[in-house]
Amino acid sequence: MFSKKSKEIQNEQKIPTIMQRRWRKFKGMKRGYNSFRILIVAYLLSFCLPILVNNQALMVSYNGSWTFPAVQTFFAELPIVGFIVKNHAYQGVVFGQKNNTSECKYRDLKVQYQNEGQGNFVIMPFYPYGYKDMVSSDGVKEDVFTKPLGRTSDGGFRLFGTDDSGGDVFSKIMYGFNISISFALLLSIIEYLIGIPLGAALGYLGGWFDILMQRVIEIWASLPLLFLIIIVVSILTPSFGLLLGLLSLASWVGITTYVRAEFYREKARDYVAAAVSIGIPTWKIMLKHILPNSLVPLITFFPFTLIGGITALVSLDFLGFGLPPGTPSWGSMISIGLEHINDGYWWLTVVPLTAMFLTLMMTVFIGEAIREAFDPKVFSRLR
Repeated sequence: MFSKKSKEIQNEQKIPTIMQRRWRKFKGMKRGYNSFRILIVAYLLSFCLPILVNNQALMVSYNGSWTFPAVQTFFAELPIVGFIVKNHAYQGVVFGQKNNTSECKYRDLKVQYQNEGQGNFVIMPFYPYGYKDMVSSDGVKEDVFTKPLGRTSDGGFRLFGTDDSGGDVFSKIMYGFNISISFALLLSIIEYLIGIPLGAALGYLGGWFDILMQRVIEIWASLPLLFLIIIVVSILTPSFGLLLGLLSLASWVGITTYVRAEFYREKARDYVAAAVSIGIPTWKIMLKHILPNSLVPLITFFPFTLIGGITALVSLDFLGFGLPPGTPSWGSMISIGLEHINDGYWWLTVVPLTAMFLTLMMTVFIGEAIREAFDPKVFSRLR
């Protein structure tokens, strides 16, 4: 009985680990922690955009048969399931839309079924407008330059209006958010996968290997990356993977420098000398002893690498050397907005700039909170 009570007292008085203290400190930084939660939820929801924000119907019931175009698109865009489920564009005549052999216009189809009153129906997503061009049955683009909160012919409204192609601005913002964050995440992961092993080898081995590789890195970092991207994009068709590969060519240099400095500092510690003296292999010293003690600057630097990835993609899209035309991206939206800013279509510039500003601001708040959480000082500087 006594031993059980003593164990309970020990569990209640158990000292939290350093990572638990850091997590509590991070949660205490409300500005950064709330930004972290908002971005995580928004990014996860952005993968569900085909069934939340789309001009395709969730379900079409026609003459007793059910079809799920938006759901099919959702599964077709998933990384693994997409190899099994293929996306399919249904012609309008398949659902009784007369004289429409192109892709079905589901909003018009919903109105048609309601007027016919034959029991057929269409269920649209929560926001039934997509980022692609919308063309009416007579071949004229509808709702071109609709103002924010502007009403449409079917009784709906465009939250942020439309652009010069008739595409919905809100849809492009949401899909562009997913593309920007995904691109920045993948670019940051590639930076770390290249920079950490190379920087660790430079910092731990040192000597002529470090001197030689430092000169190679200096030459490599001096390459005009923008001109290289312009040349490659003018020859090859730009794509998400191509831009990711091109930007990865030089993005690892900064991470390599950070890791090299950390390994140079840590290898002079007594615990490394003790590990060497008892015959622990070099790879195990680097991986299990030095690397865990060098992660603090890498973790605190990660949000800022995301910022660099987002701004790099937006800049390339703005200059016209980014993702192919038709892809919803913030950079191309800003470029289109500046072309029409003197025509009174202010929302084409303000909306994407605001979305980019809010995303980068919350990412900076997360970076500040992480840096403060890993600060060894007891009291926080941020309030």
